[in-house]
Amino acid sequence: MKKLALLAPLAALMVTTSSLSAADFKGSGASFPYSVYQAWIGSYHKATGTQIDYISKGSSAGIKDMKARAVDFAGTDAPLNPKELAEAKLYQFPGVVGAITMSYNIPNAKKLQLSRAAIADIALGKVAYWDDKVITAANKGMKLPHEKITFVHRADGSGTTFNFTYYLSVISPEWKTSFGVQKELNWPGDHHVGGKGNTGVAAQIKQTPYSIGYVDYADAKENNLAMATVENKEGKFVAPTLKAFQAAAAKADLDPKKDFFAAIADPKGKDVYPIVAATFVLVPVEAKEMDKKVTAFYEWSYKHGDADASKLGFVPLPNELTKKIETYWAEKGIK
Repeated sequence: MKKLALLAPLAALMVTTSSLSAADFKGSGASFPYSVYQAWIGSYHKATGTQIDYISKGSSAGIKDMKARAVDFAGTDAPLNPKELAEAKLYQFPGVVGAITMSYNIPNAKKLQLSRAAIADIALGKVAYWDDKVITAANKGMKLPHEKITFVHRADGSGTTFNFTYYLSVISPEWKTSFGVQKELNWPGDHHVGGKGNTGVAAQIKQTPYSIGYVDYADAKENNLAMATVENKEGKFVAPTLKAFQAAAAKADLDPKKDFFAAIADPKGKDVYPIVAATFVLVPVEAKEMDKKVTAFYEWSYKHGDADASKLGFVPLPNELTKKIETYWAEKGIK
C-alpha cells in the first residue's frame, strides 16, 4: 500500500510534466497582448491541433528569454532597433495594436477628463490631490474630492511602461529631459505604488481608492475599471474606444526595412485616442523551421482573429500591413 501511495504522486507529477512539455512551441514576454494571444492560441488549437504556450511575464523578461534561446518566440511592447536585432540575431514583426488607458478609482466620478498637462503632472509627482486645479480645469461641474492621489505603475520591466514613458516624453518636455523613455524606472514623488504585469496594475487600482494608473484596455475592461477620457494632440478629449484606437493605428508607420521598429503614441487626428502602442514578436534567426511554425500561427491569426482582437479592444492589423509582414517573412526565409 505504501508503494502505491508513493507511486500516485509520482504519476501525477509525470502527467503534469507531460502536459507542460506537450506544446509544439512556446513563448513568453509582454503582458499587454496576453489576452488576445490567449484567444488566438485557443482558436488556432481548435483549427489545427497545434499546442502553443505563452507565459505573460513582461517585455524585459521576454526579451531576456529570447536572447537566451529559452523560448521559441517572445512578445515585447518595446521594439528592438535594427542594431539590437542584428546583435541578438533576431527578427521582429508586429502582432497587434492596442491602447493604454488611464484607469482610476474615484467614487462617483465616472466621466473624468484628463488633459495632457494633468497626465504629465500626475506621473511627475507634482499633483498631490484630486481637486488640484490642473485636473479640475478639464472637469467643470464635477466635484472632485480633496483626497490624495495614488499613482499605480508597473513594478517590472515593461513594454507598457516603455510606450507610456514615450508618450510622456512627447507631451512633456520636463519628463523628456528628466526621465525619457524607459522600460523600468524609479518613479518620482512619494505617491506611487507598483504592480507586476498589467493584471497587477489593474488589481492595485481596483483595490486602492483614489488611485490612477496606466494599464492596457483589455485588463482595464476585464476589471471593470473606470477609464479617463484623454486629451489628444488636437486638443480634443477622446474616450478609449475601439473606433478611436483604429483611428490612431491607421497613423502607424511600421516599415519592414527598419524591422518595423516604431513607437506610435500621440498620432495626429481629431478623433484619435493618443496613448496607443503596437506590440511585437521576436524570433531567432537560426531557427528557421521553428520560426515557420510561429509565423504560420500569426498568419492564421491575422486572417481569422479579427473578431477576437476587436472583442478585447485591440486593433487587428490592416491588410496592407500584414502583406508587408508576410513579404518580410519570405525575404528572411521564415514563411
